[in-house]
Amino acid sequence: MMVSEEKDSGSGSHQRPLPRTGAHYLAKYVLRGSAVLQAVQGHLRSPTSDDIVFGKETSLELVVIGDDGIVRSICEQPVFGIIKDLAIVGWTGKSRQSWPQMIGKDLLVVLSDSGKLSFLAFSFEMHRFLAVDHIQLSKPGNSIHHIGRMLAVDPDGYFIAACGFEDQFALFSISTYAGDSIIDEKMFYPPENKGEVCIVKDTVRTNIRGTIWSMCFVSHGTDHSSKGYYPILATIMHRKGRLRNELLLFGCTLRTRVVQFISSYPEAESGPLTLSISSVPHLSGFAVVFRIGDALLMDFTDPYCVRCVQRINIGLPSGIDEPDSFQESSRGMDIDDEGMSNVAVCALLELSDSAAAMAKDNDPMSIDNGIETASTLKHVCACSWEPSESEGANLILCLDTGEIYVLEIHLTIEETRVFLSDCLYNCVPCKDLIWLKGGFIVGLVEMGDGLVLKLDHDAGVIFQSSIQNIAPILDCSVVDDHDEKQDLIFSCSGMSPVGSLRILRSGLSVEKLVKTAPIYQGITGTWTLMIKKTDIYHSFLVLSFVEETRVLSVGLSFFDATDATGFHPDVCTLACGLISDGLLVQIHRAGVKLCLPTTAAHVKGFPLSLPFCTSWCPDNSISSGAVGHNAIIVATSIPCFLFVLGVRSSTTYQHELYEIQRLKLQHEVSCIFIPKQEINFKELLLDGDIVKKDNQETPGDALHLTFVIGTHVPSVEVFSFTHNQGFRFLATGEITIENALGTPLSSCIPEDVRLILVDRFYVLAGLRNGMLLRYELPQSSGQSSFNYCPKKPGNFRSVLLQLTAIRRIGKTPVVLVSLRDSLDADVVVLSERPWLLHVARHSIAYTSISFQSATHATCVSSFDCPNGILFVADNRLHLVELDHRKRLNARKFSIEGTPRKVLYHKESKTLLILRTGLRDASFSSDICRLDPVSGILLSKFACEPGETAKCMQIMRIGYQHLLVVGTSQCPGRIIMPSGEAESAKGRLIVLSLDNVQNSPESRSLISNFSSPSRISSPLHEAVGHATERLSCASVGSSPEDVCNDGIIIEEMEAEHLRVIYQNQLSGAVLAICPFLDRYLLASAGNILNVFCFVTDNPPRLRKHSVTKTRFTITCLTTYYTRIVVGDCRDGILFYSYTDELRKLEQLFSDPAQRLVADCTLLNMDIAVVSDRRGSISVLSNVDDLEGSESPEKNLFVNCSFYMGETVMSIQKGLSSYRLSMDGILDESDHSDIVYKSLYNSIVASTLLGSVLILVPVTREEHYLFEAVQDKLAGHPLTAPVMGNDHKEFRGRGSQVGVPTILDGDMLIQFLELTIEQQEAVLSLPCSEKNSPTFDSSHPISVDQVIQALERIHHALS
Repeated sequence: MMVSEEKDSGSGSHQRPLPRTGAHYLAKYVLRGSAVLQAVQGHLRSPTSDDIVFGKETSLELVVIGDDGIVRSICEQPVFGIIKDLAIVGWTGKSRQSWPQMIGKDLLVVLSDSGKLSFLAFSFEMHRFLAVDHIQLSKPGNSIHHIGRMLAVDPDGYFIAACGFEDQFALFSISTYAGDSIIDEKMFYPPENKGEVCIVKDTVRTNIRGTIWSMCFVSHGTDHSSKGYYPILATIMHRKGRLRNELLLFGCTLRTRVVQFISSYPEAESGPLTLSISSVPHLSGFAVVFRIGDALLMDFTDPYCVRCVQRINIGLPSGIDEPDSFQESSRGMDIDDEGMSNVAVCALLELSDSAAAMAKDNDPMSIDNGIETASTLKHVCACSWEPSESEGANLILCLDTGEIYVLEIHLTIEETRVFLSDCLYNCVPCKDLIWLKGGFIVGLVEMGDGLVLKLDHDAGVIFQSSIQNIAPILDCSVVDDHDEKQDLIFSCSGMSPVGSLRILRSGLSVEKLVKTAPIYQGITGTWTLMIKKTDIYHSFLVLSFVEETRVLSVGLSFFDATDATGFHPDVCTLACGLISDGLLVQIHRAGVKLCLPTTAAHVKGFPLSLPFCTSWCPDNSISSGAVGHNAIIVATSIPCFLFVLGVRSSTTYQHELYEIQRLKLQHEVSCIFIPKQEINFKELLLDGDIVKKDNQETPGDALHLTFVIGTHVPSVEVFSFTHNQGFRFLATGEITIENALGTPLSSCIPEDVRLILVDRFYVLAGLRNGMLLRYELPQSSGQSSFNYCPKKPGNFRSVLLQLTAIRRIGKTPVVLVSLRDSLDADVVVLSERPWLLHVARHSIAYTSISFQSATHATCVSSFDCPNGILFVADNRLHLVELDHRKRLNARKFSIEGTPRKVLYHKESKTLLILRTGLRDASFSSDICRLDPVSGILLSKFACEPGETAKCMQIMRIGYQHLLVVGTSQCPGRIIMPSGEAESAKGRLIVLSLDNVQNSPESRSLISNFSSPSRISSPLHEAVGHATERLSCASVGSSPEDVCNDGIIIEEMEAEHLRVIYQNQLSGAVLAICPFLDRYLLASAGNILNVFCFVTDNPPRLRKHSVTKTRFTITCLTTYYTRIVVGDCRDGILFYSYTDELRKLEQLFSDPAQRLVADCTLLNMDIAVVSDRRGSISVLSNVDDLEGSESPEKNLFVNCSFYMGETVMSIQKGLSSYRLSMDGILDESDHSDIVYKSLYNSIVASTLLGSVLILVPVTREEHYLFEAVQDKLAGHPLTAPVMGNDHKEFRGRGSQVGVPTILDGDMLIQFLELTIEQQEAVLSLPCSEKNSPTFDSSHPISVDQVIQALERIHHALS
C-alpha cells in the first residue's frame, strides 16, 4: 500500500496534529435496526409483485409475504441518512412517457434529513433501490420550519404533498412530459419566496400557523366549483395553546396554480380530539376522520360545504350514530390574524379547564371533555384499506387497546351504509397496518414483535407469523461461543408488556436438528440421491471416506444400506448420482459402477435378493466425474481423456455401461458439473429460449448434455455433447489472478464449478486457494460481436467468458453445494466457514451462515426435514435447516416486565436480568437469575415496594462470586431537566451468587437455543432443550395460535438470592463498577463513592473516598487504575485513585458538553463514549497538544461517528474481529496490530435495535479506505440513496476538524460491484472538500482494496 508521508502530517481540515496514539477506527453494522417507523406497499419490482417497504430510520428493507404468511426479506440497504416518511407513487404510462421500463411499476418517495424529496426505483442489477431523482426542498438537517416531516400522495399519482414540522407544507406536481425532472411544479403554502413566479400570495390568508398531524388528498379529478380546485388537500392541524385540532381544506387552483385555503370544519374542534384522516379509496371526495372515541365519515365533494355523513363509535359493536348535529354543513370561513375562527374560540372557551390536564400530563391524547375522561375512551392507532377495486370500501382498524375491527362503507345514490364489525382479534396495539391481497394483514408494533394475520370470512382473523423486532435494546452482554467460534449477544429487548430477552447471532439463522457423535473421521465427500427423478425427497445419503464408502437411507431413521444398494464399500467415492429411474452410479478411481438397489434399501427398489451391479473400468485412473441424465462423464489423468458413458438395457434387470465417445485433452480435469436442466447454448447467445425441461428430449438426438469442467490450465470450460455432433467446445474462462504485489497466485486450479441461470447465464468457479470467481458471457447483443477463442472439437466457434467478479472466501479449497437441483438455486459455499451465495445478484454476494466451520455439506430433503443441509464438522454429522421464518438471527425468551440490564455469569453459565415495570402487588422491580438453556428461573431478588433497581455488576472477592445492585427509592424522576440530581435515596445491595448450583460443565452454548430434534436416528444424539418448564407463545396471539418462536419463562419455585450486605446512599445509584479487584465505585446522584471490600466473611463494604461532579453521574468504567465517569451533561471525566491517600483526583475533562449514554475504556488513555444525540466518539489523553493547558478541556477527540440512533450500551468486544484469512497478512508488516484488534473492538447497541461494531485499523488502511470511501460516496451506484452528503452526515454534531470514523457499510458496497464497476469507482477523482490523505499520485488497484475489505467483511459477518 502506498502512503504519502507528506500528506500525513497536515492535510485537509486537520489543523491539529494526529495524536500519538494513532487511533483509527472503522464502524460497521452487524445488525440493522428492527424498529419499523414507516411501512408502505406497492409494485416496486414488477407490475405484479406485492412488495412492502419498511422504513427503519437509517435503512430501507424490502420484504414480501409468502403464501404461508411468513415475512421474507428481499433486500436491506443503509441510506446514510435519516428517513422521515415514505410514500408510493404509481408509475403509469400516462404520467411518464420517457421511461417505458417503469410502466406498471411504482416509485418509492422518501422524505429525509437531506432536505430533498427523493424518488427511488428498485434495481434488479444492484438488488437494491437506486435514486431516480432528487428535489431540493431545504438545507440538510430539517429545521422545524422547513418541509421534511410527512408525505401524502394523490390517489391518481399526479400530486405529492409534503409538510414541515411547523407552519409550512407544499404541493408538487408530477411531470407528464419527457424530461430530466419528475417534478415540474412546486407550490408552497405559505409562499416560501414571494418573488417566485409559480408562487403567488394566498388571496384569503397566509398566516395559518400550526403543525399538521395528518393529511390526505380528498379529490379525484377537478371539482365542480367555480374556481376549479385540483387537487384538494385535507389536513388535521394543531395550533400551539389549543386543546383541539382543526380540519382545514386547501386546494390548488387550476388557473393560477397557487395553493389557497378553501374552508374548515369547526365541529371537529368542538368534539373529541381529532387525530388523523384517511381518504376512502374508489370514493372520490370522502374520507374518514379519526378522533378519540369515535370516527367521522366526511363528505368533501363540495369543498365549501363539508358535511359529516355518519359518526362511528369506536370500540362498540355496530356503533353507528346518525349525524345529528354533525349534519350541519360548514361554509368557508375567514381566518383571523391568529389563525383562529370565532366558532373555534367559543368551543375552546368551553373546554378551558382541560388545558391544565393536557399541560400536566404533557400528552396531547390525555384530554377531558367534561363527559368522560380520555382513559375510558378508545382511539384508532392504525388502519389500512382493503386492496379491492369494488365500489365499496373496507377499512381494518386497530385500537389503542389492541382490538381489531373491520369498518365497511357502502355508498349508493340513495344512502350511505356503514357497518362496524365485532372485535375480530386482540393483540398488542399496532402503530401501522397494511392490508394485502389474499387477506393478509401486516401489523407493526412499536416496541415488540409485529404480526401477520389472515382475514378469513369463515374462520375470522387467524395468526400466521410474527415479525421480529428486537427494539429497543436497552442493554446487551457479549459472550464468546467457543463451539461456533463466534460471539453471542444477549440483549434486553422490548418494553412491558412485550419485554423479552433475545439471543443474537450474526449470519443466517439455522435450526439445528441432529448432531451425531464424533465418529466420522476422514470424510472426503457427501452426496444425497433420489431413487427416481420425480421424487421430491431424497432416498440415500452417501458418505465417502479415505478408503471406504457408506450409504445410509434417508427417512424417519438413518440405517446403513450400503450392501443393499450395491455400492463398492472399500473404495473412496469421487462422485455418484442417479442416471435413470432406479439406476444409481458410483464413480471411484478404478472405475464406474452401475447399481440397482433392492427393496431392502428402499421401497421403490428392485425386487431382487441381491442388487444387480455392472462396472466399466478405464485404462488409467479416474481423476473426477459427474452423473447426468442418461449419461456419465469421467476424466482420466496421464493421458488426459474425457469419456461419455451410457447405459444399455437387455432385460428389466440386465444393464451394462458402455463408452459413447472420448475426447483427448491437453490438461488434466479437476472437476466436472452437469446441470439437471438442459441448456441450449446457441440460443442463449441469441437471447432465445435457453432452458428446457428436465425430461424434454432434444429433437433428433437421444442425448444432449451441456456441462462445465475445471482444468489444470487453470481454466473453466463449457462443453456440449450430442450423439450426432459429439463434443463441442462452447466457451472458456481463463484464470489469471494476480495479487497486489503483481506475482501470480499458486493453486488457482478449480476445486468446484457450477452453471447458474437466473436472469443471465454465468459460471461459478471455486478455486483451491480459497478464491471464488464469476464468469459471464461478454456484454453484447449479437453473436458476431463476441470475442472468440480458437476452434476446438466441433464446428462451433467458442466464446471467451468474461471474468466479472473475484472474491476470496478463505484459504482452503472452495466447495459449492446447490440448495436444489436447479440452475437458479442459491449455493452454499464452503471454505473456512459456510456462506450462502445469492445467485440472483449481479456480482458475487453472499451471507454468512450461523454455523461453525465445515469441511463438507450436502442438501437433504425428507418428509420430516424438507429443506435440510447436512454439514460435516468436527468429525460429526450436523443436520440443520435454514430458518426462513426469521429475518433476524435472534431467539426470543418472553419475559415479564421491562428487562433493563443483563449480565452473563461465566462460571455458572447463567444469566442475570434486571427488570422493571413488574405488575406484582408487592414489588415492581427485581433481579432474576435464569438458565439460558432451559429457560428455568433459578433465583431472584425482589426490591422493596416503591424501589427500582437501576444497575448491577458481578464481582469476585476471593472465592466468592457477588452481584452488586444499585437502586433508587424515589418513585418519580431522579434527574432534573437541568441535569442536576433530584433529592432522592438509593440502596447499594450485595447479593451472593454461590447459593445456586452451577449448570453442568458439559453444557455448551451451541445447544442453548436450538429446537428439539424432530428426527429420530440410532446414529445420532439429538441437540435440543433440556427438561424445560417452558410454554410457547407468539406476541399478541391468542392461546390457540400456533407458536413459531418465543419462550415464556416460568417463574414458579424460584429461590431467593441471599443478601449479604446493604447500605443506603444519599442519591439514586445509577452506576456501579468494580475497581482493582477489591474496590467498588458507586454513584449516588452527582457523588462518586469509592468503597473497599473488607476481607472478612461475609464481605463488607467500607467507604474510602468521595468526590462530586457538577451533574448526575450516569455511567462508570475502569481500566486498571484509570476511572472514567460519565456526566449526563459535562461528558466524560478521567480520574485516578491513590490507595495510600484514599483520594480521587480528576485528571482530564471532556472538551465539549455531551449527553453521555454509555462509555468504555480501551486502555489507560483511550475512551469510547456514546451520547444520546446519536454519536460515538473516541477520546484520548494527549499531553503534547497545543492548548491543552486548561484542566477543563484537555481530552482530544480522535474521531467521531454519527449514527442517527441513540446508543444505550457500549462495551469491548471479545472475538467479533476474528481474522479468517490470516494467510493474507503473512506478507504484511501489520499482523501484530491486527491481532490487537481482537481486544480493542467495540460493540454498541441502540434503541432502534441496531448492533454496531467499531474495529481499529492501521494508519495505512485508514488512508486507503478513506480514499475509497470518498470515491464510493460520489459514484451513482453507491452514493447515499437519499442525496445526503456522506461526510456531512457521518460528521454531524462533531467539532470542526474532527475526523470521522470510517463507514464500513459504505466501503463494503465495493465488494458488491463487478470488476468493471470497481475500476470505474477507483478511477473517480477525490472530492476537494473531503481531501483524503491517501497519495493520489499512485493509483489504487482493485486487488488492493478487495484484499483489505474482505478481511473486514469476513471478520464482521
